[in-house]
Amino acid sequence: RVILVVGVNGCGKTTSIAKLAYSLKNEGERVMLVAADTFRAAAIDQLKHLGKTAGGDVMAHQSGADPGAVVFDALEAARGQRFSEVIIDTAGRLHTKFNLMEELKKIKRVAAKADATAPHEVILVLDATTGQNGLTQARYFTEALGITSIFLAKLDGTAKGGIVLAICDELKIPVQFIGVGDKLEDMATFDAETFVEALCS
Repeated sequence: RVILVVGVNGCGKTTSIAKLAYSLKNEGERVMLVAADTFRAAAIDQLKHLGKTAGGDVMAHQSGADPGAVVFDALEAARGQRFSEVIIDTAGRLHTKFNLMEELKKIKRVAAKADATAPHEVILVLDATTGQNGLTQARYFTEALGITSIFLAKLDGTAKGGIVLAICDELKIPVQFIGVGDKLEDMATFDAETFVEALCS
């Protein structure tokens, strides 16, 4: 299963990926993380560090490499080495930047070349503290990539993440996971009833 993870800068994307990898690893899956954010050397280092902590293998090229090439090589290696889950980290995108969104579309096309059914999921990581701009982000990313679900990060503070109500209503995208802290185990499957109760309290 190939999971493409996207989101704007600073939304908690890489940490959310590590939590997802940790959870899947605990379920007995063999997980590969792909460092397709090649624009910042720090992003590659961060994913390597988190991947090691979460127990997943990390496929990375040099900083500045073509993200599409990293993804293609990763999927070839994953097939050959029988990984069950591949999670692709991408560069933080300002959803309004055309060229950057085109780069994401290219990554998605490359994944489909390696496996016609990939990516099987496209997860948008949203910062729970984001207000109305969260809906705008979701619109742009959905239009460009066909988002399949949302990972609501940073729900451990005062933020209640109410913007997801508007996103679910308008775009019909389900919330799949929530991040509720800094540790790898601080992730839960989204439960609508509990979320609404917390929102109203």
